[in-house]
Amino acid sequence: MTNKELRQLYWLNREIERDKERLRELYAAATDTSCKITGLPHAPGSSDKTALAVEIAYLREVIEQKIKRCYAEYNKILEYINSIDDSFIRQIMTLRYIHGYSWRKVAHHMGGGNTSDSVRKACIRYLASH
Repeated sequence: MTNKELRQLYWLNREIERDKERLRELYAAATDTSCKITGLPHAPGSSDKTALAVEIAYLREVIEQKIKRCYAEYNKILEYINSIDDSFIRQIMTLRYIHGYSWRKVAHHMGGGNTSDSVRKACIRYLASH
C-alpha cells in the first residue's frame, strides 16, 4: 500500500466535514436565519425554499455515500496496518493514518525520544521496502 492510498481516509474525512458545513449553511438558509447562501441555481417556477430542499436532500445523500466509502477505506487501511509484523511501525501507521495525527503528534505519542522526522522516515522506509 502506498502513502497516497493510506492518506485517502484523511482526505475523505476532510471532504465529509466540508460537506457537513455546507449542509449546515443550507439548513440555516432554509430556516431563514442570518446565513444567506448565494450561487444556488434557480429553476423557473420554483421557490428558493424548494431549491434549498432539493440541495439539502442531494447533499445528505452525498454525505451518506462518502461515509460508507470512509468505512470501507478505514477497514482496508486497518487490515493492512494489522498485517505489519513490526509493532513500532504498526503503531506509527495507526496514529498517522487511522487517527490522522501530525508527524509531531505521532512522535509525541510514541515517546522514547522519537522526533517527527524519525517516525516519518521510519514509515516511509517501511512503505518503500514493502
